[in-house]
Amino acid sequence: MKIDSIKNGIVLDHITAGKSMEIYRLLGLDSLECSVALIKNVHSSKMGKKDIIKIDADIPLNLDAIGYVDPGVTIDIIRDGQLVEKKNISLPTTITNVIFCKNPRCITSTEQELPHVFRLTDVGNKVFRCMYCETKETN
Repeated sequence: MKIDSIKNGIVLDHITAGKSMEIYRLLGLDSLECSVALIKNVHSSKMGKKDIIKIDADIPLNLDAIGYVDPGVTIDIIRDGQLVEKKNISLPTTITNVIFCKNPRCITSTEQELPHVFRLTDVGNKVFRCMYCETKETN
């Protein structure tokens, strides 16, 4: 299989094997006009297996969404075929409009213009709680 290098764009690397589709969906990469390569189960000496996403454009990314799905991801910014910046992602303390409250009594169910804001309440278990009703969401 041959996946060409990109000249200007972004590489999401060190994605835990199997999590790339969720990142793809949350970032809305299916609506892009540029080339997007999703490579699953690539051999990795550090991780055993990993996923990689290559985006052939410099687009804004929701870092909180990526951190929510997989806090170990690295983001490589490529310009003129060269790596110019590398970012390490961590678990966000708050996330907005990434996950949605499932509590039918939550104010976000009736006030639809309100953002769905979740706060990290338990780092070890990756537990987020709705800012409005405290409903628990476990990642």
